Amino acid sequence: MIVAMAENRVIGRDNELIWHIPEDLKRFKTLTMGKPVIMGRKTFDSIMARLGKPLPGRVNIVISRKNPQYTGALTCQNLDEALDQARKTGSDEIFIIGGAQIYAQAMNEHLADRLYVTHVVGQPEGDAFFPELDMKMWAEESREDHGTYSFVTLSRRPST
Repeated sequence: MIVAMAENRVIGRDNELIWHIPEDLKRFKTLTMGKPVIMGRKTFDSIMARLGKPLPGRVNIVISRKNPQYTGALTCQNLDEALDQARKTGSDEIFIIGGAQIYAQAMNEHLADRLYVTHVVGQPEGDAFFPELDMKMWAEESREDHGTYSFVTLSRRPST
């Protein structure tokens, strides 16, 4: 999974990112390029509103119960179906990129083994949140502090 979130776990408001951090966008692009990205319909709609097209250089997989067809993206009705489609790409890594409901489902089902988190300083108001992290289940692999934000990579600890 990859996410940018504030200290209060806010990830967005009104289907938009709250901040604009060019370095975070570059990191997102670098990490996800050439890999399948799984997202909910609202996240895809937000990308389309901003870019006017699906994320280039990646297989875009949209989860939507209504199952509309999007040009340049695969549509699946649930997360399991989306993961099956992503696995067919043969990629060594699959990214879940949002939104809140998709993150929550993936976390509840323990599907992620790595989290790429941009921790943004502050507690903005928002209406979309990343799920609570049980840090007993995660180990910090790396951290880069940049003043108002930090890039943190977490790996799931082995079950005991």
